[in-house]
Amino acid sequence: MDNINNIKGIIFDYGGTIDSHGDHWSEVIYDGYKAAGVNIDRDVFREAYVYAERFLAVNREIIPTDNFKVLMHKKVRIEIENLLNNDKFPDGINPLKAIDTIAEYCYRSAQKCVNEARETLEALAAKYPMVLVSNFYGNVEEVLRDFGIRNLFKGIIESAVVGVRKPDPRIFMLGVVALGFKPEEVLVVGDSLRKDIFPARSIGCKTAWIKGKGWTKEEDDAQDDAQIPDLKFLVNELTK
Repeated sequence: MDNINNIKGIIFDYGGTIDSHGDHWSEVIYDGYKAAGVNIDRDVFREAYVYAERFLAVNREIIPTDNFKVLMHKKVRIEIENLLNNDKFPDGINPLKAIDTIAEYCYRSAQKCVNEARETLEALAAKYPMVLVSNFYGNVEEVLRDFGIRNLFKGIIESAVVGVRKPDPRIFMLGVVALGFKPEEVLVVGDSLRKDIFPARSIGCKTAWIKGKGWTKEEDDAQDDAQIPDLKFLVNELTK
């Protein structure tokens, strides 16, 4: 982790950082497919995953009142519809039941991770003002409320709301401004080197990287001085 002397505030990423132990969410969803008995090649799944992400980027499918379970149900439905349309969904599997099972799996997985992170987030929030900066679908406020952690963040900077997406460093500058400190007084915590650590560092912020399973082999092989083992490590370092 970068030198954390004089840290006055913290910016957290959400997806992957707080809700999946640093793992890319495609990994969690793919595990959900397997749990539902939808056994497809990983590359086939990834094509459907990318299709759904691009669809959601240009279509108002997710609304601000959707919690994470509703979001996942919509997202998985789009993926499975794509698989069906391309004759890549396995025979003998009820697609509607599979959607329900996968969405429930993903929701419970995220809920478990958030619950595990709660004590750490509460300890940090007691000492530092915190802001969330996330590439999300316009409903991250509801997701945080549903999981019971919205109160821990002074503000929310969400890509779908502000019109700037990571890795554009301007979205992190919005978080810095929301905290009211200088960039060098802010620690950014994220799970992606390319989308979190590098852009935050480029504007002068300190960084902490929670490394999990990435989207590419290059990401899995990457190393950086900002790497930390888990969120609990932050408490030991920042609340001494």
